[in-house]
Amino acid sequence: MKENKYDNEQFFDQYSRFPRSVEGLSAAGEWHELKKLLPDFMDKRVLDIGCGFGWHCIYAAENGAATVLGTDISENMLAVAREKNSYANVEYHRLAMEDMDFAPDSFDVVISSLAFHYTPDFGSICERICKCLTADGDFIFSVEHPIFTAYGTQDWSYDERGNRNHWPVDNYFTEGARNAVFLGEQVIKYHQTLTTYLNTLLKTGFAITGIVEPKPSKDLLDTVPGMRDELRRPMMLLVSAKKI
Repeated sequence: MKENKYDNEQFFDQYSRFPRSVEGLSAAGEWHELKKLLPDFMDKRVLDIGCGFGWHCIYAAENGAATVLGTDISENMLAVAREKNSYANVEYHRLAMEDMDFAPDSFDVVISSLAFHYTPDFGSICERICKCLTADGDFIFSVEHPIFTAYGTQDWSYDERGNRNHWPVDNYFTEGARNAVFLGEQVIKYHQTLTTYLNTLLKTGFAITGIVEPKPSKDLLDTVPGMRDELRRPMMLLVSAKKI
């Protein structure tokens, strides 16, 4: 089943108030590291999978991309992305990542931010991405870190006074669906080990060029609530790769 929690109006309202939803990339704790992995966009054809509000699409267009296509399963997300877009060479299509079937050599760069933990089908998606990328094309993505997804609830363990005690990690090697709580709502996410993420890339035609477990940028530590606790365990995994 394809996850589309973002067209639930109550959930989407909560998400729309999230700091990165309001302020964009500047409020994303991993952005200072993710942008280092991005290639030169000049004259490139770019695909953004799970584009959300379109922040990365706009960034690619601002940095010279020839064309940018953002895809997302959520019509709510795409409606906001279209409102924010002022570039004629940026388009948005409603499309589940599992249904991608672009022609070979359609894109020079494929990016995706925090989308692949919503699918049980990462291997198939990598195959589809490899097919539509040009030779030596770039694939850069972020996902929730396997340490973050392993236990499932995605919440801290608290002491009797309500203080954050530690981040629970259990059933790490048992991959599959997890019932997580995000913004007060039940959301199905999919846990995979670090080995699975990296080996899947190697098996589907990619050479890995970068791996980052990002710490939040220093300027967000005291301005975004709870950000200092992000130094206690990795929340995200960033990977860059090239089609070979």
